[in-house]
Order: sequence, then structure tokens, then C-alpha cells
Amino acid sequence: MPALATSSADFTAVLFGLSGCLVDFGARTLPVTLQRLYPEAANQACQHLPPQAALNAVLGREAETSDLSALQAALQDCANEHTEATPGALHVLETLQRQGVPCAWLDELPATASNTLARALPAWLPGTDTSAARPWPAPDACWQSLSALKVNNLEGCVLISGEPRLLQAGLNAGLWTVGLAACGPLCGQAQADWQALPAAERDHLRAQATLSLYRLGVHSVIDQLADLGPSLADLVHRRQKGEKP
Repeated sequence: MPALATSSADFTAVLFGLSGCLVDFGARTLPVTLQRLYPEAANQACQHLPPQAALNAVLGREAETSDLSALQAALQDCANEHTEATPGALHVLETLQRQGVPCAWLDELPATASNTLARALPAWLPGTDTSAARPWPAPDACWQSLSALKVNNLEGCVLISGEPRLLQAGLNAGLWTVGLAACGPLCGQAQADWQALPAAERDHLRAQATLSLYRLGVHSVIDQLADLGPSLADLVHRRQKGEKP
């Protein structure tokens, strides 16, 4: 695995998406939950929507309280099945902690489901309660998370995620951004399914996701966190040349 940047001065803080970044390869928790609750709507492309909007789309109407309660309970059950760190995630977190770089994760699933997914991660890594913030792609959640980390300067702050709306939030917040093409919702494949795909199909899906993320404006795109080292080194070099996010 490529080494990460070695100086804690390189970055002020690093924010991570949770689903499809640190855990839950392919960000499968929400789409699998909806498929189980509403099998007749399994072919609807709702994986790129926030939970309530995805539920509304599946139902074809505004979700009622009972619908939301059922979704939350089902998400909790499904999260228990997807509590597994993605390739490279634990190494990246260990390295950043050793370097003294403040880190946190962000997610938009209900807190019970998010906290279940996060059980695969080190206990020191905080998640930020952003339930009162405007939804992504508004920058509020990123700023709130950095504030909780007691970060006073956006200079050198990085957001890493496979979720386009969260990456857009990071861009709107003035952060450096690293997009994850293979392990996020754009490819949407569980890790075993991704590895079982023919190489040509993997390459096609990866290329489409990579192009989508670059079109969004992210500063770097990699497959998964195991590939993060060269990407962070490139961001360090760009910062040293005076480039701003």
C-alpha cells in the first residue's frame, strides 16, 4: 500500500464520508434496505438520493411517519450486515492519527444506522451530529464537523468521499476533495460483487465514475482508500505551489 504523506503539517484536518468510503464498500446500506422494503421498486435508481428523498421516490409520494419509522428500523438491521471497513481505511486512519491530523466522518443515514456502521472503525474517530445542518450539497455539515474538531482555518482541510453530493458540499465549503470511484455509490457494488465482475466491466464502471467525479470538480480521484497515498502527496505538492481548492 502506498505510504501517506509523512508530515502532520501537510494537512489541517481530514473529513471522510462514512458509507462507501470508510465502511460499506459500494454504499449498499440504503439501496439494499429499500429493495427489501419495496421489492417492486428494486430497479429505481435511488442510491444517489438522501434517505428520505429516496424513500419518497420509491413510494411515489411524500413519506409518512410510519414509512420513515419502518425505513429507520430496516436501515439499522441492514447496517449490521455492512459493518466492515473498506480496503485501506484502517491503515489510513492509523497513519493520520499517528501524525496528529484531526479526523472525523460524516454521514446522512439516521444516527443509529451510522453509528452501527462506524463500529468497524477506531473508537477515537468521531462522527459529527449534523442533523440540524442543511443537507448536502450545502457546506454546513463540513463546517460544523471542522468546528467540532476545533479547526479554525480551512487551509489544508481535505474531504474524502465517494458520494457526489458530499463532495460538492466539500467544494462549496472550500475544502480540498478526493473522490472515490470504485468503492462509492457511483459504482454501487459490494466488494465481493465488484471483484467478481469481468475486468472490462470493472474498467467501464470505474471510468464512468471517475469522469463523473472530475466533472463535479473534485481535485483528485482514486478507486479506494488503499490508493490514497499518491493522491495526498499530489495535493501537498499543489498546495506548496500556491494552488487553492
